[in-house]
Amino acid sequence: MKPRLRGVSHEYAFFVSLACGAGLILAASGGRARLAASVYAVAVSALFGTSALYHRVSWRPGARRWMRRLDHSMIFVLIAGTYTPVALLALSGTLANAILVVLWAGALAGMAFKLAWIDAPKWLLAAIYVALGLISAAVMGELPAAIGWLGVAGLASGGLLYIAGAVIYASERPNPWPRVFGYHEVFHALVIAAAGLHYAVIAFAVLPRG
Repeated sequence: MKPRLRGVSHEYAFFVSLACGAGLILAASGGRARLAASVYAVAVSALFGTSALYHRVSWRPGARRWMRRLDHSMIFVLIAGTYTPVALLALSGTLANAILVVLWAGALAGMAFKLAWIDAPKWLLAAIYVALGLISAAVMGELPAAIGWLGVAGLASGGLLYIAGAVIYASERPNPWPRVFGYHEVFHALVIAAAGLHYAVIAFAVLPRG
């Protein structure tokens, strides 16, 4: 039996993400910044919306399997959507293009993998999520000039929260109150916290200054 709070946090996070994402897009300074904000906002809302829909609705078995595929696939979209603004606004030229190609190719490959293998082991999925997210580590040295060390710290901290969530998802520990708030809810809470940190960093990058 699912914990009573399964999907509740992501249901609320979805509506918050719609408001925050719209505000970010409207306030972004310039076309490139608005594109960056739009990609991130859509990715975050898609993740939370799909997760809430999957976990909060009582699906028939066949539909549930497809929703599970979609839910897990959205994590790849979130990873690529999070680092797209970084590539667009903090990098330039060939490096930016290379990161974007690798990120989205990896995300599409991950989605295809998950759609094809619905019962892939949790540890394998977690490892793939982490590997895709760590692509950003290759360009960390280029970022301080664009977003400052505080921005780099925010990106890294959010990434560490995602990694912690992946470990908890794969290990199913800790599982504090299995009937109400279990390991999956802890994982969801860490995803929300990480998305919030990354939102703050991206907002700093896309909003006008001065």
